[in-house]
Amino acid sequence: MNTTVDSRRQAFENNKLAKRLRRLVGEAIADYDMIRAGDKVMVCLSGGKDSYSLLDVLLHLQQHAPVPFEIVAVNLDQRHPGFPEDVLPRYLDSLEVPYRIEVQDTYSTVKRLVPEGKTMCSLCSRLRRGVLYRVASELGATRIALGHHRDDILETLLLNMFFGSKLKGMPPKLVSDDGRHVVIRPLAYCSERDLAAWAEVRQFPIIPCDLCGSQETLQRKQVKAMLQTWEKQHPGRLDNMFRALQNVVPSHLADRRLHDFANLAPTGEPNADGDLAFDPEPTEPAPLPLRIVRNP
Repeated sequence: MNTTVDSRRQAFENNKLAKRLRRLVGEAIADYDMIRAGDKVMVCLSGGKDSYSLLDVLLHLQQHAPVPFEIVAVNLDQRHPGFPEDVLPRYLDSLEVPYRIEVQDTYSTVKRLVPEGKTMCSLCSRLRRGVLYRVASELGATRIALGHHRDDILETLLLNMFFGSKLKGMPPKLVSDDGRHVVIRPLAYCSERDLAAWAEVRQFPIIPCDLCGSQETLQRKQVKAMLQTWEKQHPGRLDNMFRALQNVVPSHLADRRLHDFANLAPTGEPNADGDLAFDPEPTEPAPLPLRIVRNP
């Protein structure tokens, strides 16, 4: 009896998770006009939990979206030692989704150029982007979909602040480096915790991301750990941080390119933005559900 009850409870929770992810992806797509009628969306599939979840949710939304769009999955086989070549084709064949496996030995190039012991991620990423842009052109894709989620975006924001002296993150939508493609991040509103849980539910055939022998940088690990600690101690804080990216007040930052500080002058009229930055610190907000509110 207990087994039956537990099974029903788990099925209920899994259904809630599925609905939440699909809703958040749908909201991100709508908020940033990511996909339009007739678009051909190239989903970049690495074999990790995030890109599997991205493809999974987009395939579901494709069946229920008010506008028609195409999906083609693309994996870049970079010839990492031990890469299981059969896993992704077998999985994609089971879904009956169009796909392309692009084979490019960027691994040898990176190993030749990066000194032993140094992380290879940056150069590998640049080479990978170049190949994916080319493939997108060859396939006639109008959108390139990446699997970065909310936590990735916040980690990048803090990394750029701490180590690059820039207030810069990962936008949900942007024009590619070569200026020829639109890149979208439909998982921008989704938490990594939810995506990890969904990968467990769906039992995706995960391919390890460290086949090259390179680990993510110590700085990113530290920032990830810091964010996870904050969220554990103060649930809802990461949601608030993400909302902050959608609610920027240039007059209360310090970038002279965004606000004309030089020509500020009293107007004699009340100013809603005025010196509110000097008000007492707000108290810690109550825990919030995983829900991103659109800007008015």
